[in-house]
Amino acid sequence: MTGNVDASSRPEVQRVVILAGGLSHERDVSLRSGRRVAESLRGAGMDVTVLDVDASLLSTLAAERPDVVWPLLHGAGGEDGSVRDVLELLGLDYVGTGPRASRAAWNKAIAKNVVLGAGIDTPDYVTLPQSLFRELGAQPVLDAVVSRLGLPLVVKPNQGGSALGVTLVSRAEDLPRAMVDCFSYGELALIEKAVQGVEVAVSVVDGPDGPHALPAVEIITDGPYDYDARYNPGRTSYFAPARLSAPVSARVAQVAVDAHVALGLRGLSRSDLIVDPDGVPHFLEVNVAPGMTETSLFPQAALAAGLDLGDLYRRIVAQSVGARVPAN
Repeated sequence: MTGNVDASSRPEVQRVVILAGGLSHERDVSLRSGRRVAESLRGAGMDVTVLDVDASLLSTLAAERPDVVWPLLHGAGGEDGSVRDVLELLGLDYVGTGPRASRAAWNKAIAKNVVLGAGIDTPDYVTLPQSLFRELGAQPVLDAVVSRLGLPLVVKPNQGGSALGVTLVSRAEDLPRAMVDCFSYGELALIEKAVQGVEVAVSVVDGPDGPHALPAVEIITDGPYDYDARYNPGRTSYFAPARLSAPVSARVAQVAVDAHVALGLRGLSRSDLIVDPDGVPHFLEVNVAPGMTETSLFPQAALAAGLDLGDLYRRIVAQSVGARVPAN
């Protein structure tokens, strides 16, 4: 089930619980996302409670039995499927992708393999565990990486978000430091060939007639598009819609929708892409719980489409009633 059912045919939603916070490196971003969505839903006339993830959460959810839960948890727990597994166990309806597809999307290498199978371009890459460097020696492994993939490279944790632990490497001598930074956020590194071009984010929303893409948002940064650039105004400029030709805009929209479908995502998602000088979009990664802060890309795309955030979020919530797929 994709959740692409007309919201008008579903029971009316009265009470929504937003999960925000958690214990991941992205806790602060999650709290900001939760506050922004809660404000928009309340403005649309909904009864909204924001809850953190702690020892009292399950008893509170069991007692309150909200109509819908919206997990706005970023990073591990919120995006790796585990919290969604618990919501399934409680029999609660929730916004977004189910636990199994969330796990596939959260693992960047698996997501890249899936989209490759769907005919979507993605930069060439390898995944290497930290233990391999201890067993084989760091320098021979890194020499092999540069020989195989060339430079520049992007080093990132295989699981994680908000550009934490991500480094663009233009010189071979900078690669060891990038690996150290990456391994501080996870045991498995994804190293991919850097594609030069225009960086865009394309959000996808399920509707009655299937998933559709919102306008692409173009990202221009003063330096790397890292955590600081993403969440603190000043270093990054956004163009919504992106400054792409009509054919390329259609192409990036189709790639995001195709990735959403291939990965079995539900409700909403956001794909990060690079458009090369030939106008070819390259899939980088996908997010099943896009940020919803004042500088986040999903709300910028919605506003560029002329949508009211409160109305959009209310439709997303209403569509989530009964969208769960029972476990076998």
